[in-house]
Amino acid sequence: MTNQPNSSNQMITATGLTKTFRSKGQVVEAVRPLDLSVGEGELVAFLGPNGAGKSTTLRMLTTLLPPTAGEAIVAGCDIRTDAAGVRRRIGYVGQGNSGGHTQRVRDELHAQGAFYGMGRRETRARTDELIESLELGQVAARTVQQLSGGQKRRLDIALGLIHRPELLFLDEPSTGLDPHSRANLWEHIVDLRRSTGTTIFLTTHYLDEADQLAERVMVMDHGTVIADDTAAALKSSLAGDRVTLTFGSTTDAAAAARRIDGSVEPGDPHVVAVTAQAGDRALPTWIRELDDAGLDVVAATHRQPTLDDVFLALTGRSLREEAAHAEPDADTDTDAADAREAEPAASVAA
Repeated sequence: MTNQPNSSNQMITATGLTKTFRSKGQVVEAVRPLDLSVGEGELVAFLGPNGAGKSTTLRMLTTLLPPTAGEAIVAGCDIRTDAAGVRRRIGYVGQGNSGGHTQRVRDELHAQGAFYGMGRRETRARTDELIESLELGQVAARTVQQLSGGQKRRLDIALGLIHRPELLFLDEPSTGLDPHSRANLWEHIVDLRRSTGTTIFLTTHYLDEADQLAERVMVMDHGTVIADDTAAALKSSLAGDRVTLTFGSTTDAAAAARRIDGSVEPGDPHVVAVTAQAGDRALPTWIRELDDAGLDVVAATHRQPTLDDVFLALTGRSLREEAAHAEPDADTDTDAADAREAEPAASVAA
């Protein structure tokens, strides 16, 4: 495999990438043999529940963890034999804040530029550019600990972009932010990407972000990618529309569920739910059929599928519900152990 700068249109290519470790005397596969590719300029969302192996995959691709087996070329460099080359060409924004709490915003950016070997003039110019584009001008002289959550995350993005990387990894970039700060952060990221063409590979529990922003969505579960396509294609092929029908009695609801191959909602036995392609066209037919059978529908709803419906169809679990009850930085106990092992190197990729 070559260690030269990327000359193809693939920014990430992984083949058989695997991570195993021992936990309580047993061998655990955090990431099973994984093949994936990300094209130059793409914005790819990497989804999955806690414990799926997403963070471990990111740590391998960013050289924070060595793979057990397999190969990967990231930004034209081999993650095994040219980790320094990978780190020079990528930006990495982890789940924690990168800036030193007692350091000023502008000083942190200057230090990060120096770390990457940038000259003082270049670093100052790039710092000014990022401070303006990420609207950090009013807080540039403040210490990191004085910033709001949204301002800290914008600083993290700036630190990851200071050296103009070809590829930016974002690990849960908007976790913990209020809706306004989330929207503001993504507006900046999208604008920067539009102006620079930077490839972005991100993990997120916010499915609306993946749906609205990503050209491709990868779904990972139990250490392997189980779906990879556009959000629209995944929703169309895997989930279908969700239709609910409400009846005046639980007896009618149960009879209707058997007739139209639906299921009675556990939380309300008067409601029958059906998942079907083109549910808006099927709904009038069902209502007529049920009416002919003497089963009166008193209310009906139709909703197009979401990425959470896709995840539910693929895994039998709701990613949205898992995210609501999960710790922000949790993946698995073993992933946490991997993170502790990699901690001394984290600042190198930041």
